[in-house]
Amino acid sequence: MSSNSNTRFTIQPGGTLNGRVRVPGDKSISHRSIMLGSIAEGVTQVSGFLEGADSLATLRAFRDMAVDIEGPENGCVTIHGVGMHGLQKPKHALELGNSGTSMRLLTGLLAAQSFDTELCGDDSLSSRPMRRVTQPLSEMGGRISTEADGTAPLKISGGQKLTALDYEMPMASAQVKSCLMLAGLYAEGETRISEPGITRDHTERMLQGFGYDVRVAANRVSLNGGGKLVATTIDVPSDISSAAFFLVGGSIASNSELTLMHVGMNPTRVGVVKILQLMGADISILHEKIVGGEPVADLVVRSAKLRGITIPQELVPLAIDEFPALFVAAACAEGETVLTGAEELRVKESDRIQVMADGLQAIGVAAIPTEDGMIIKQSSIKGGCVLSHGDHRISMAFAMAALRSENEIVIEDCANVATSFPNFTTLCAELGLNIQVTSDEN
Repeated sequence: MSSNSNTRFTIQPGGTLNGRVRVPGDKSISHRSIMLGSIAEGVTQVSGFLEGADSLATLRAFRDMAVDIEGPENGCVTIHGVGMHGLQKPKHALELGNSGTSMRLLTGLLAAQSFDTELCGDDSLSSRPMRRVTQPLSEMGGRISTEADGTAPLKISGGQKLTALDYEMPMASAQVKSCLMLAGLYAEGETRISEPGITRDHTERMLQGFGYDVRVAANRVSLNGGGKLVATTIDVPSDISSAAFFLVGGSIASNSELTLMHVGMNPTRVGVVKILQLMGADISILHEKIVGGEPVADLVVRSAKLRGITIPQELVPLAIDEFPALFVAAACAEGETVLTGAEELRVKESDRIQVMADGLQAIGVAAIPTEDGMIIKQSSIKGGCVLSHGDHRISMAFAMAALRSENEIVIEDCANVATSFPNFTTLCAELGLNIQVTSDEN
């Protein structure tokens, strides 16, 4: 997000959502398709690739390391893999923008290469905690320097011999787990990672899709270093995190019926559907199938009367990125909704607990932030102005709040919506939301 411009969403109150839509491809799977396709042997074909700023940052990084990648064109990418040891030293620091996934996963992969690299990002990414990956990587023999407070830029020394690690993760994090698995591909011996809770398993599934032996048992994943990846074909499902805004919008707006097509239904990601159903949402799951190791389905959502709930602790990690949207659902749900155990939200692109609480209060919602969650009471949404702090999920969540607002909602600092959902406003308008986009240049 450049500091000299502001992209603003202005949404008129009310409206309904109707139609059929395929939201953009899953960001997590798009990132991993580039990373694994690049170090595989042979040509990997990807369709449904998310052409957003974050996954494009990953794509550029591998181009900078001499991987021949064609596209993306209409979501199609062709990756000419260079094998496990074919990456080459980039000419300059790898600039990863706002993408925490790119930085954390690449750190694991690059700790094992023969050349030095530096990873940097924008102000938001440069404030996010990186010791959670650099510390276990150093135990494997990686050499990575950070700023004094453990943040980026990260300087990774090449030519280190990595040894396998048996690691008990202090907190559940798919990014940390994936980082260590990528390092483990190059480490001598068997890397074993145990996690305290369930996290998304896209890396495990995709490594298996590329023919790598990954063993998963309960909360532990293990793999041996020294194998190889063989090129494959990947059809990226629609991102359930992007579908979540429409699941909430379709639930809270009146007279709405939306079909969301080819949505990724990975069991580690479906928390948002389960939480909404517990709140009384009318969501049907149709045409379930497995595509490239990932379950997909069509979701049909209709208007429903929602009720407040205490969100079950075990569903929190399965919906960690969807809470901005779920907080808006909670504002429209009868009674009180209570979230605990979600302190991870404080170190996302923004402090999502505080920023959502501030925004909800600004439009008239009774929202009380807590250390690890929020308490939200049903409120009539008055409308007003919300600061998104450049966080794409905050911007999109408040756009949906306008469906139940009495007056217009203005959301400031929305340029980063392009990171995960490039055509968000166009789709919203097609489905029935009255949304305008304006930009100020200072």
